[in-house]
Amino acid sequence: MIIHSYHKGYKWSDDISKVIEKNFLDKENIFVSSVYMDTKRVDSPEYLNTFYHYYQERFKHYTFDVVIAVDNSALAFVKEHYEELFSKKTPIVFVGINNFEPSLIEGIKNISGVVENVDIEKNIDLMISLQPNLDKILIINEKTITGDAVRKEIDAVSPKYESRIEIEHIDSMDMDEIASKTAGLSKNSAILWVLLFKDKTGRFFTYKDNLQQIRKITNTPIYGLWDFYLDYGIVGGFLTSATAQAEAACKIVEQILAGKDPSHVPIVQKSPNRYLFDYNELINHQIDPSPVLKNYEVINKPFSFYEEYKHYIWLFTAIFSAIVMIILFLMQNVRIRKQSEMALKNQLEFIKVLLDTIPNPIYFTNVEGKYIGSNMAFAKLYDQSKEEIIGKSVFDFFPKEWASERRKSDVELLAKKGSDTLELMLHIPKKRACLFTLSKAVYSNIDGSVGGIVCIMDDMTERVQQQQFLIQQSKLTEMGEMIAGVAHQWNEPLVELSAIMQDMEFCFNNGEMDRVKMKEFVRDAIIQIQYMSQTLKDFRNFLKPSTKKTLFCAKKALNEVLEIIGRQIFYAHIDLSVIYLKEDDSFPVYGFENEFKQVLINVINNAKIKLVKAHKGGKISIEVDREMFYTKIVISDDGGFIPEKIIGFIFDPYFTTNKNGTGLGLYMAKMIIEDKMGGSIRVQNRDVSTVEFTILVPNANKGNE
Repeated sequence: MIIHSYHKGYKWSDDISKVIEKNFLDKENIFVSSVYMDTKRVDSPEYLNTFYHYYQERFKHYTFDVVIAVDNSALAFVKEHYEELFSKKTPIVFVGINNFEPSLIEGIKNISGVVENVDIEKNIDLMISLQPNLDKILIINEKTITGDAVRKEIDAVSPKYESRIEIEHIDSMDMDEIASKTAGLSKNSAILWVLLFKDKTGRFFTYKDNLQQIRKITNTPIYGLWDFYLDYGIVGGFLTSATAQAEAACKIVEQILAGKDPSHVPIVQKSPNRYLFDYNELINHQIDPSPVLKNYEVINKPFSFYEEYKHYIWLFTAIFSAIVMIILFLMQNVRIRKQSEMALKNQLEFIKVLLDTIPNPIYFTNVEGKYIGSNMAFAKLYDQSKEEIIGKSVFDFFPKEWASERRKSDVELLAKKGSDTLELMLHIPKKRACLFTLSKAVYSNIDGSVGGIVCIMDDMTERVQQQQFLIQQSKLTEMGEMIAGVAHQWNEPLVELSAIMQDMEFCFNNGEMDRVKMKEFVRDAIIQIQYMSQTLKDFRNFLKPSTKKTLFCAKKALNEVLEIIGRQIFYAHIDLSVIYLKEDDSFPVYGFENEFKQVLINVINNAKIKLVKAHKGGKISIEVDREMFYTKIVISDDGGFIPEKIIGFIFDPYFTTNKNGTGLGLYMAKMIIEDKMGGSIRVQNRDVSTVEFTILVPNANKGNE
């Protein structure tokens, strides 16, 4: 059953019916019935009540598998009389609904549909773009459910244009008044035609007669919101299509008839609108959409031989050009071929010398994994000549089990036809183990088939050792600060131990020393000694390099760092605050724990030094948060901004503004966080006095790859 809000002969309703009938009339056991509420002509409560009784009497012996409500009046009718007219399980599909909101379908469980959105804002923007001198828009509308719905959208966007253009809305004039109003519009005006089927006198018009009548009176460009007004006087616009609305509704009905629960079929919220124009109106008003729009359609375009047969013209031009080029190519082929052969030989010789000059080992294998070429560096790595390498494979140089794993990864890479980078520790016979970075890529033959793999090897052994040495060197640079921290942390337990010894002497001299008293003194002394021992343990753990990535807690690492340097910050009269932005204690980090602590110490110490040099206490703030793939640590201080001319260099090696600094601290911090742990560290001036370091490090989700 299709319940139309309007009347038969109204193009919008007719187009929707045609699409629905086309989709279902040819299918077996499907009968389509239609009723028309005719609310464009009359929509009084008495009439709607009469229509209700008519529907009730006409279809009292019918049970419908699906009821389609077209436009707002039909949906309102279905909602009001749903329980009286339909089974509670009857599926409802709505189409062409303006200003949709959930209250319009409240009380109906088995419902889905298609929302109709007339985009007022896009149409007004289009009018302003096509007419740069536009200073007034006259909007012609009617007082109906649909007209009122569009009026709400117009009122919502009108404030955006108040300072640019004048927008006048007409929805309560008779046709003569409207004709007089439009006739007096200036050349810098435009009309936005919404709807007009009935004026304030109750006089009814067809969808095209009223528009054509206004079109004869004024030469002002008229824009529209619906495609059925095209060819009757409107220039065009971003138009709503009845055909597209109906097609979307048919897809929903097909799902319901196939057995799907209507409440589980998503409502189509975005109306399938498109830019459409009438060629005759564009020419008449000298409007060209091409500078404004890339994708649009134009109807009524005159016949053009080029437009009609442009594909054939392009094809002919392409074929002719190709023939000419082939002839030219053949004429020069013999000479070019000889030159190419000579150039190819020279190029091959050059590539051979180039490869042998490169210090990195390079090899290439075929799809079977056999070496088919290499440079001198690769042959030297295995103490063989390049000729001896050819024909061998990884199985000739390494244990079978290890070689099988490498071959398996190569086969997977060949299947993907991609590239890969990996790190491997190679244990070459009679040589020390070396850490290599292997950059592999699949290459193809001229016929497109996979040829094999080319690999460039980079010996990272010395570089990694140097990086580790620099990290340790950076740690040693921080030792002075940390030893001062240890001294501060030992001060209180040493004072406490001294007091315990004096109390012991006093008790002994007064004869108060007994076994119980002695145990108390020993217990108190051991507590202080254990505290001092833990301080040394934290210091020793910091100096110890991490050997492999582990999963640890950023909160625990930060607490241990503050145990080492917290008192130095306190005695410098600096206010230190730590905020954890998640309520739980889970702030996982996947990486090298001790090196991560080194980064925190370095950044916090830099802030402390800057505040001390500024001769004020200041404040250091630390915020810790957990995101989906990263744990985030933000360290900020209010000791003054970093000049823009140097902020881009502070992570460079040996760059420092501190007289006694080494320039390695922040460089090592960046290398640890980004190169070793796969995270990022950034610095920015947040305002005139605050500098903020942001550290992102992989958490459990990212680190477990």
